[in-house]
Amino acid sequence: MDGPSPAAAFLLARHRWHWAEALPWLIAAAAFFLFPGWLALGTQILIMVLFALSLDLVLGYAGIVTLGHAAFFGTGAYAAGMLSVHLGWNEPISGLVFAAFCAAVVGLVAGLILLRTRGLTLLMLTLATTILLQEFANTYDGITGGFDGLHGIAPSALLGLFEFDLWFKVPYLYSLLVLLLMFLVARQIVYSPFGRELEGIRENVARMHAIGAPVRQRLVTIYTISAAMAGVAGGLFAQANAFVTLDVLSFQRSGAVLIVLILGGSGRLYGAFVGAVVYMLMEDQLAKLSPEFWEFGIGLLLVLTVLFARRGLFGLVEDLARQAARKRP
Repeated sequence: MDGPSPAAAFLLARHRWHWAEALPWLIAAAAFFLFPGWLALGTQILIMVLFALSLDLVLGYAGIVTLGHAAFFGTGAYAAGMLSVHLGWNEPISGLVFAAFCAAVVGLVAGLILLRTRGLTLLMLTLATTILLQEFANTYDGITGGFDGLHGIAPSALLGLFEFDLWFKVPYLYSLLVLLLMFLVARQIVYSPFGRELEGIRENVARMHAIGAPVRQRLVTIYTISAAMAGVAGGLFAQANAFVTLDVLSFQRSGAVLIVLILGGSGRLYGAFVGAVVYMLMEDQLAKLSPEFWEFGIGLLLVLTVLFARRGLFGLVEDLARQAARKRP
């Protein structure tokens, strides 16, 4: 009896763990010991990976185009920050849960309204939502700190044992563990029947409507989950840096995470890891070389990636590995 076709075999096996999936986690763990002076940057990279992973769920898997994903990152950051500054609640894990809840509520309301539209209209409305939230934060400076930012965030010791230190050892490990947990959730989602429906919607909305799939319900659901995940990233940012400014709701932050995903490759989970590391390291090094023109280097890499690596840098690595495997005797 013939076995399944190569395409069917790929689909049946792709949810299984591959040894190579351990590499990014081993590298992140090794970086903690090998580069103790870079843990502040490492923490920001981990937070960016989580933020890009949340965007990948809606853009890469569900095909929802957005220029306003910073709305949820900023909501989570301000939620965690205000919980600490105004209410004196400094327990970090419950702070992240609160950040995720607030961002999920914003994501649910925004999704119910915005996802009635598509294409350029949706793109502009997501951007407008972020601008509205930023102006709201700027106007009510008595609560948010306005242009000067929200200062005085003081997360207490993690689990009552590990104090947040100036050398970023605890924030780094804390961010890594949260990223691992969120990654497992995202992986479970994309390889579930729900994730397959999202890919079907991304590829052909009309066909999914024709077979009776609840398209809008699925899109609102993943939009809310993605918002919650972005809120966790924002909450981590607030706790690790002990301050929040209007930048967390800026268009630049939405654009940066989109560039990260394009560089790494959307719809592939690990593309967020590759893109975030490349983008953040380039930003750090190029800004030291030229504070005025560092964005030129990022732009050049983005153009080259779009022209010669349409599936992103992670897709390029996959292609090279596949070619190398074929040449083996």
